[in-house]
Amino acid sequence: MKSALILVLMAATAHAVAVPVATPLSAAADIGKQMFFDQSLSGSGKLSCASCHDPAHAHAPANSLSVQIGGDKLKTPGVRAVPSLRYQEYTPPYEDMLDNPDGISTPGPGGGHTQDGRAATLAEQAKIPLLAKHEMANKSADDVVRKIKVSAYAEQFRQIFGADIFKDNKQAFLRALDALQAYQLEDNSFHPYSSKYDRYSSNKIGGDLTAAEMRGFAVYSDPNKGNCFACHYNGAGLNGSVKLFTDFTYAAIGVPRNKDIPANRDARYYDMGICDRPDHPRPASAQYCGMFKTPTLRNVATRSAFFHNGVFKTLKDVIRFYNTRDTEPERWYPTVKGVVQKYNDLPKRYRENLDKQAPLDGRARGSKPAMTEQEMEDLEAFLNTLTDADLVKK
Repeated sequence: MKSALILVLMAATAHAVAVPVATPLSAAADIGKQMFFDQSLSGSGKLSCASCHDPAHAHAPANSLSVQIGGDKLKTPGVRAVPSLRYQEYTPPYEDMLDNPDGISTPGPGGGHTQDGRAATLAEQAKIPLLAKHEMANKSADDVVRKIKVSAYAEQFRQIFGADIFKDNKQAFLRALDALQAYQLEDNSFHPYSSKYDRYSSNKIGGDLTAAEMRGFAVYSDPNKGNCFACHYNGAGLNGSVKLFTDFTYAAIGVPRNKDIPANRDARYYDMGICDRPDHPRPASAQYCGMFKTPTLRNVATRSAFFHNGVFKTLKDVIRFYNTRDTEPERWYPTVKGVVQKYNDLPKRYRENLDKQAPLDGRARGSKPAMTEQEMEDLEAFLNTLTDADLVKK
C-alpha cells in the first residue's frame, strides 16, 4: 500500500513520469478509476470525467459538439473543444522555451496539459474540470471531498491515504487528484500503442501498410507537402518517449471563428490560447496570443470536432484547410463586401504570431496548393493507421 502511494506522490511532482506497468491497478489508481466514472462528483450529479472523456472514443467526447455542456444544471456550454486524454503520459510541464524533442528546432512554447498548457501534471489538470463552472461545477475543493467521503469507495480512500485523511480537506483533495493521475498513468487504455502504425513500426504481423497509406506517410513527412512531421513529431522524444505524433509545441494557425460557440456571439470575445493564462497576461505575452498546443495525431480519425474551437467536424476538412487556407481562403472564411475575412478568430494585432511553415506558408490566393487531391486522400489514409485497435470499426 505504502509503495503504491509513494509512486503516486512521486508522479504528481516529477518533471517527467515514466508509465508504470501495473496489472492490476494499484490501490490508489483503482480509486482514481472509480472517481473517473463517478457522476456524483459533479454539481449536477450527472457528469463524470468519463462523460466527456469516453474510453470508447479515445477518452474524448462521443459526440460532435464543438464544446460540451456542463454546469450544475447541465445547461452551461464550454468555450473549447474537449481533447483526448490518451497519450498524455510523457507531456512535460509548460515552458516558454522548451527544448524541441526533434533536437533541431529552436526552443519555444511547449508542454503542459490542457490546450494552453496551464496544468503541469495530470493531477493539476484533473482539478480544472472538477471546479470549472461550465464543467463538473463543484463549488469548491471541500465540496468534492464531501462527496468522496460518502462515496462507495470512501473506506478504500481511508485505507490508502490514512484513517484521518478526511479531517484535512486540502490533503484529501490533493490525494484525490493524485489518484486520478495514477489511474491515467497506470491503466493501459490511456496509452495502448496498439494501432496499425505501431505494428508497422515494430515490424509485427498485421502492420503492412497499403500503397495509399505508404504514400500518405510520405506526404506526412515531406516538408514541402503535408509537413505534419514538423509539429506532429513521431521520432524519439522527450523522457524516452517515441512515436507520440506531437512535439508538445504551440502554434497559431488561424482557424475560422466558430459561430456555434455561445461565447463567440460577443464580437469582442476571442480565445487567445496561451495569453489567456493568468500567468501570461497581455501585453507582456502578446507574442503567444492565438497559440494552442499541438495535440497528438493518434486516434485523430476517431474525432468529430477538431481544433481548439471544434470548428471542423471531419478529418477530411482539416486536411483540406491546411492545404488551402491561403490558396482558397473564401472556402473557410466569410466574405464581407467582397473582402475575405481571413483569420477572423484572431485579432489583427496578433496575426504576426501565425505559423508560417508549409503548407501554411502564406502562398498567394489562387496559387497551387502544397498537396494534390490524391495526396490529401493518401494522407487521410495514413492518419487512419494511427487509430488504436480497440477503436477500429469492425
